[in-house]
Order: sequence, then C-alpha cells, then structure tokens
Amino acid sequence: MKIIEKSVAEKLLKIKAIKLQPNNPFTWASGWKSPIYCDNRKTLSYPQIRNYVKIELTRLILEMYPDVEVIAGVATGAIAQGALVADALGLPFVYVRPTPKGHGLENMIEGDLRPKQKVVVIEDLISTGGSSLKAVEAIRNDGSEVLGMIAIFTYGFPVSIQKFAQAKVKLTTLCTYDAVLSVALSTNYISSDDIDTLQEWRKEPSVWSPGK
Repeated sequence: MKIIEKSVAEKLLKIKAIKLQPNNPFTWASGWKSPIYCDNRKTLSYPQIRNYVKIELTRLILEMYPDVEVIAGVATGAIAQGALVADALGLPFVYVRPTPKGHGLENMIEGDLRPKQKVVVIEDLISTGGSSLKAVEAIRNDGSEVLGMIAIFTYGFPVSIQKFAQAKVKLTTLCTYDAVLSVALSTNYISSDDIDTLQEWRKEPSVWSPGK
C-alpha cells in the first residue's frame, strides 16, 4: 500500500467520508445493498483535509500531465475540488453535467472549452465508471483531448476497470478500496471476519445481499 493511499484512507475514515457497516448495509440510489458508503464532499468541510486533497491531486497532475491546459470537474461531486485544483495550477476550469441543461444554451459542458485543448478530468469517486466516462465522452465529442482522469477514491469494481480500459482512459486515484480496508482493519474499525464480506461485495455488488 502506497503512503499516500494510506494517508488519504485514514483521513476519509476519520471524518466519516467513508463508512463501513458490513452488518448493517447501506442502500445506494441504484438500489444496491452495500457495506460501504462514500461521500467525499465531506472533505470540503475540513480545511486541512480539503487542502491536502487539493495538493495531492495537483501534484499528480504536474507529475503525469505537465502539458495539461484545462481542468474539468464531473458534476456535481467534483466541481468544487476540480475548481480548487484548477486555481492551484492557474488553469481554466470547466465542469461537465450528467445531461445537457434543459434550457438556455442547453450546455452539457459549462465554461469555455475550446477544440483541441488538453484536459485532465477530476472526479471524486469512481463506482461503476458510467457517469465518469460519460463526462469524458462529452469532452471528446466537443473536440478536446482527455489526457486522463484523477479521482479521490475508487471501489475498484471489475466492471469499472473494464470500462476505463475500453474507453482508453487512464485512471489514477489517491485512495483505493483495498487501502481503506487495510487501514480500517489495522485501527480495529472492522474485524478480520468482516474482510471476506467486504471483498465478496466488491466482486458482484449489484447482486450482493447481507449474509449471502
């Protein structure tokens, strides 16, 4: 486990941006039952952690994509963090809606994005990858180049890994599901008996049920 993954996992668990409840699962908007819930927007309420995430996202972009020209945030979860990163880099910022606005110019991309510009997409959370890659598709259809996507956290679902590979999008994250489980176990947030449940859920989250 990388040092940065461990550090971010500790911070997300500390402020309860990530909660683990293997014995009392959450219900996602999709209807899936899940032993974990992640809301990285909580980091915005903690200045030190907010700044830490911003710095680490910025560092990755400078290391991996030095020729980036625009930062794009995926609405709505990554708008604030994306804007913070764009400000730190002194770059233009745009954000991508899940669907075109229903009035006015009916934009899907908000901001001034010009054809052939090189874009790095910021996302807060990667689940199945569908909404994240829809944003990439919108940017590509607009005539710009997506250099890659950087996110705070990923569940690491097999389906998302496959989708990103098919879309030819390089994904880099500050923290992973495995890192969270490792930190949670080492701090006695969960027990060793919970690990099998949490790992089984990730294999087939759409059909998983408690006690299965």
